[in-house]
Amino acid sequence: MKKIIAIIRPDRFEVVKAALEKSGVNGMTVQDVKGRGRQLGITESYRGTDYTVDLLPKVRLEIVINTNDLEKVITVISENARTGDIGDGKIFISPVEEVIRIRTGEKGNEAI
Repeated sequence: MKKIIAIIRPDRFEVVKAALEKSGVNGMTVQDVKGRGRQLGITESYRGTDYTVDLLPKVRLEIVINTNDLEKVITVISENARTGDIGDGKIFISPVEEVIRIRTGEKGNEAI
């Protein structure tokens, strides 16, 4: 099993969520977060004064999937979150040792 953490633009979340549902991925944890990458934020002007917004709003998706579905889910997230502009986000992948469904006691892939 693998855990995917995807940090994406808030305006792309609904598109990504719909595409994941269409591909059979329903379970996910979602958080509104703030962060920055290489761009170190953005500079904006308001009434003639420049200011820097160095932590930009993002959405963090966490999904645990069967290892066999990894490439499919990465493709779905990448294609639907991509705008081609700086700040599209990142995907992090890590192994998951065990999953246990609390209600039934199921373990492993059956618990996903």
